[in-house]
Amino acid sequence: MNVSEKHAFRFSESFFGRVGLIEKKKTMYFSLNSWSYVFLFMTLTALAIIGKPSVAAVVYRPSPWALAHATFYGDETASETMGGACGYGNLFSNGYGIDTAALSTTLFNNGFACGTCYQIKCVKSPWCYSGVQFTTVTATNLCPPNWAKDTNNGGWCNPPRVHFDMSKPAFMKIAQWKAGIVPIMYRRVPCIRRGGLRFYFQGNGYWLLVYVMNVGGGGDIAKMWVKGSKTGWISMSHNWGASYQAFATLTGQSLSFKITSYTSKETIICWNVAPANWNVGLTYKSNVNFH
Repeated sequence: MNVSEKHAFRFSESFFGRVGLIEKKKTMYFSLNSWSYVFLFMTLTALAIIGKPSVAAVVYRPSPWALAHATFYGDETASETMGGACGYGNLFSNGYGIDTAALSTTLFNNGFACGTCYQIKCVKSPWCYSGVQFTTVTATNLCPPNWAKDTNNGGWCNPPRVHFDMSKPAFMKIAQWKAGIVPIMYRRVPCIRRGGLRFYFQGNGYWLLVYVMNVGGGGDIAKMWVKGSKTGWISMSHNWGASYQAFATLTGQSLSFKITSYTSKETIICWNVAPANWNVGLTYKSNVNFH
């Protein structure tokens, strides 16, 4: 091999060696770059799964304070508050107790306000108890209008007046009962309930009437569906107060319910609430609730 051939061979070896090194570097770069994209994709996928908004429960928040008036009905035993337009029956056994109120027509909202909770404090009256911040009540009844009396003189619950006719024990927590009526400040607050929703059944084999109780969160219900173990979801219509009805043959089937909150619009499902041998006159409990 002459000198020119040696130079040409060395050049070729050097050139193609560098090309090979470049190709190796390119291969390594693309390999690393591909793994970077895979890692980035896996990370974003994991974050998307973890960050799904559906896993976060809707939490009801208190409303601003507003001015109204409050009276009371019944005596210290609160026996006259039992039953009521919402259909809760015995308020003691169904978890509402004596801290309840009847709402004026404006607040009652055709029964959609049944189960809602309010903080009430007495203001601007010598009958108010000093040092008492507020008491909390649940709406369980309707205070009907009294058209025979003026709105500002006995017709306290006449529209468009916002008024609370409290149980006497609840009223006595914020003011002296001799006052009869006191100005108050009130606001909607979340209902704190123990356990899940409760369903009290009435009706017959072709008509199911359900009273929904112990509702947490906003405390109210906008829509409701029932599902038998042999049916799809059946829409229930609002009957009155806290009751919903379905005209369907559901005997011999276990029942599940789907409920939408009137205030928060959240929907929850209570699976297999009642067994296949369910019966009217009984209350069935679920393990889920609003917050």
